[in-house]
Amino acid sequence: MIGDVLATSILFEAIKQKYPDAEVHYIINSHTYPVVENHPFIDKFHFFTPELEKSKLKLYQFAKQLKKEHYDAVIDVYSKISSNIISYFTKAKIRISLDKGPNALIYNHLFKNKLKADTNAGLAIENRLQLLTPLGIDPLHIVRPKIHLTDSEKQNARDFLLGHDISLEKPLYMIGVLGSGSSKTYPFEYMAKTINTIVNEQPEAQLLFNYIPKQEAEAKTIYELCNAQTKMQIYFEVFGKSLRDFLAITSHCDALIGNEGGAINMAKALQIPTFTIFSPWIKKEAWNMFDDGKTHVSVHLKDYNQEPYLNIKHPKELKSKAAELYSQFKPTYFDEELKTFLKRLN
Repeated sequence: MIGDVLATSILFEAIKQKYPDAEVHYIINSHTYPVVENHPFIDKFHFFTPELEKSKLKLYQFAKQLKKEHYDAVIDVYSKISSNIISYFTKAKIRISLDKGPNALIYNHLFKNKLKADTNAGLAIENRLQLLTPLGIDPLHIVRPKIHLTDSEKQNARDFLLGHDISLEKPLYMIGVLGSGSSKTYPFEYMAKTINTIVNEQPEAQLLFNYIPKQEAEAKTIYELCNAQTKMQIYFEVFGKSLRDFLAITSHCDALIGNEGGAINMAKALQIPTFTIFSPWIKKEAWNMFDDGKTHVSVHLKDYNQEPYLNIKHPKELKSKAAELYSQFKPTYFDEELKTFLKRLN
């Protein structure tokens, strides 16, 4: 996923800080490349394609090809079957991954995920950085994810916004109206009320919806649920046609507000303030990266109602009850936090 690829990209900067002459390669799903394009600390990309996922033969050939790179170290962030195979065939002397029991036969350095973060970077960041310990790198020397846009990309986005009668002198907010799936999407009616609150608090606000073409009908449903004044301030047809376009447009926004997911993480990497609504079954401590209660604020049902979480080990156990728990997570719970966040943006 895009958020995972972005979070993992911090390892490259951390390695280059310690070993500036090291050559570092990144294996990623091919569709996630735009989020790490132009990254100054990554020397080479290898793309894991859908064909490799479907064919054991092609996966084997891919792994054999990587062996020719003669890696000294391999860091496997997720330790899935496919990455296990790739790691094994590299024959690297140092092989690092998460401790998942059986994979001890492949890796010689294994780490358990931390349960509690030591910094506001969050567990997604800290659990990745600890994988660099065998390389003599301090895991608490925090590195933030960064997205590297070109000047021309930013200028083109600026011209695009101005060409659609959007003023960069007035508040401009990107709204993450939809999550990656229904279990990570705040109920449409609640989202519309949240958007109404934004306009009530910021009468000059200009709103952009973050959605992809196949989500247009769902995004339109949320738009129709908004009140008349709010609709007048939503530029529904203004959106990035590619991921790089979205990033460039977001770089001109004053904040990104909405569902937790890749868009939020990308906004943070662009140093854009964020207000994040977490799904009830997602562990907030893992993905509330760099939340400080001011520039980056996140809200979760657990912040207001502890009862559903009392007898479980991990919020993921509640995934099947996402709709039911979302219905309890009313906008009035975090209304004041949102208003305070918006006031700080002025």
